[in-house]
Amino acid sequence: MVEVEGVVDRVIHVGSDGHTVAVLATGETGAPVTVAGTVLTGLRPGETLRVSGRRPTSGRHTDTVRALTCERVLPATVRAIRAYLGSGLIKGIGPTIAQAIVDRFGADTLTVVDTTPDLLLQVPLIGRKRLATIVEGWAEQRAIREVMVFLQGVGVTPGLAVRIHRHLGAEAQQIVEQHPYQLIERVHGIGFHIADKIALAVGIPERSGARVRAALLHVLDEARGGGGHCFLPRSALLTSATQLVRQDGQLVEDALEELREMGSVVLERTPALFEDDLVFPSWLHRREVAVAENVRRLMAAPSQLPTRAGAAPAEDPPLGERQLAAVEMALTETLSILTGGPGSGKSHTVAALVRRARARGATVALAAPTGRAAKRLSELTGLRATTVHRLVHRRDNPVDDGGLFDPDDGLSSDLVVVDEASMLDVLIADRLLRAIPDGSHLLLVGDVDQLPSVGPGAVLHDLLSVADVPSTRLDTVYRQAADSGIVHNANRVVAGRPPVNGPQFWFHDLDQDPVPDVAELVVDIATRRLPAKQDCPPAQVQILCPGKARATGATALSRLAQERRNPPRDGDGTDEHWFDDRPFRVGDKVMPTRNDPTKGEFGVFNGATGTITAVDKDEQRLEVALDDGQVVTYDFDELETLAHAYAITVHRSQGSEYPYVVIPLTNDTPHPLLQRNLLYTAITRAKKLVVVVGHRGALFRAIDNRPRRRNTLLTHRLSAIGPSEAPPARTPDGQQFAF
Repeated sequence: MVEVEGVVDRVIHVGSDGHTVAVLATGETGAPVTVAGTVLTGLRPGETLRVSGRRPTSGRHTDTVRALTCERVLPATVRAIRAYLGSGLIKGIGPTIAQAIVDRFGADTLTVVDTTPDLLLQVPLIGRKRLATIVEGWAEQRAIREVMVFLQGVGVTPGLAVRIHRHLGAEAQQIVEQHPYQLIERVHGIGFHIADKIALAVGIPERSGARVRAALLHVLDEARGGGGHCFLPRSALLTSATQLVRQDGQLVEDALEELREMGSVVLERTPALFEDDLVFPSWLHRREVAVAENVRRLMAAPSQLPTRAGAAPAEDPPLGERQLAAVEMALTETLSILTGGPGSGKSHTVAALVRRARARGATVALAAPTGRAAKRLSELTGLRATTVHRLVHRRDNPVDDGGLFDPDDGLSSDLVVVDEASMLDVLIADRLLRAIPDGSHLLLVGDVDQLPSVGPGAVLHDLLSVADVPSTRLDTVYRQAADSGIVHNANRVVAGRPPVNGPQFWFHDLDQDPVPDVAELVVDIATRRLPAKQDCPPAQVQILCPGKARATGATALSRLAQERRNPPRDGDGTDEHWFDDRPFRVGDKVMPTRNDPTKGEFGVFNGATGTITAVDKDEQRLEVALDDGQVVTYDFDELETLAHAYAITVHRSQGSEYPYVVIPLTNDTPHPLLQRNLLYTAITRAKKLVVVVGHRGALFRAIDNRPRRRNTLLTHRLSAIGPSEAPPARTPDGQQFAF
């Protein structure tokens, strides 16, 4: 056993399981010592660690300490103090000011900061305002250390302890001790399993009502987040929750009744569909009911579209018969849908519709779920297009549910066209439909064969399943698109046939070319081989993954690609900041993972991407230039809502296009993610070339695996206006719904 104390100089590697390799600078000379282990999760450069572990006596890594315990301590040497203060951990202190403070107070620096902080006014660049920020930052770090000591005592990792304190502040210890299941709702990234581990460690009984209620809500939330379901059958929910808490069924049934009485869930009975009660989270039930009500309202309202005569502009090429029918449908029906696959002429039809509507004197609003899709829609029509979120959110009150239309933004339009409508979940569809006034026309445009929305529901699919909702499907692939290997293979996949190699599509067969490290191969193709072959910058290549986890998931591949495309620069680390186990560097490609309509000039929403342009350790924030032209800032404590985007999930890519796409599809991919519509969506994101790196077995499983129907009642709620026969839905317990 050995014990090492030193300052984290740099982090070499962080694995998907949290295994971390770092270099400590020890002693006054800064002699480097490499340490490794999962107990190091969440460390950041500048921290001082006391690590205990073993040094192997044989093998390649005899100079590496295998860490068994890790304790954060205050630095004791001048060198360590300078690194600690300059690392960005203390608000108001960056590398320059850290150097000035240590030059003035030397080894007494931390004592001065802790006991007589007013003396810091003797340091140049520090005034009263900055001093107040430093005092606040120091108090916060002291509180974090105290909370971390407590949380590590109940098995919480250091990185998670910092996150808990970041969200809860001074309340952290009290909530963890008395109401640990509140962590699920109040701390991003903590689910039932982590909260339950903490709860049992602090003495919450296994039969606690709070524990069982949390388990029931967790099962519903997993169904929503993992499968897009709006509800679960009561029996399936009770079975899953009972298995989760390992308690008797009556206790779980009582807890479900408590949730119903509290208004947290709604039980709905639909005997025509299923003999069991259906259990919704109450907020999601309200949204789905509201979507149905507003569909009825819009369809019942008489059209207010101007009818004055106007010459129909000539189209080049001329519209086909079904395209003409789609245009006429959108001009006469207050709610309608246009669907079709790649190359079927949806874009040409939308452009013709917009021109004809404007020729009749109609005002037109254009929107899409993502900024990139909105930009394409704008380029197609020559009119300004916006994101759906921006369309329906008011800047002065982004959570307000009413008064969402602002005439100054052109939102009270005669015709509203929403592209990429397959991405609309129940929540945003609710806001969108409520915002459309009576008499306005709404056209939803989308490819129903693509992945459904990231959020709950299957709005486009459900509306297409209602006979009286007007819709047109374009099923002719036009000649120019038919010559595209991307379009050809996308249509083969959606028809259940395997793709074929050609100039625009290539399957790198791992069965024929086995490699020891598939993740390294994928990143090498995306960052070196493909850019060299196509004579393009690596930035034009996007890795799209079925999921986030595993060695070939988006999280691990993004880390590898970052090290290839934007490795750490030689220097003092001023252009990067470590958050949890991730370095954020100037030049990094990033994307937000949470909507924030108050950030920037227009708000920030899922699907946006950008580049880090500045790291300000004095002000503790990053500057990000988004693709839509906005420049927004993220405080260091907001970085859990920002992800690296060198590799992203296929779901996150919806609404976007990239010149070149690399798709890992391996036997390591979780089977539920190997779905036909996922592969189809990934292929259709590329404009010039697709490279699939994978095993034939995984490829054929994806093609054979048709997506399961999501548990929704939207089609049923619209049955009074004529439901059509929809495919059956298989629920998690194996029973079927026929919607």
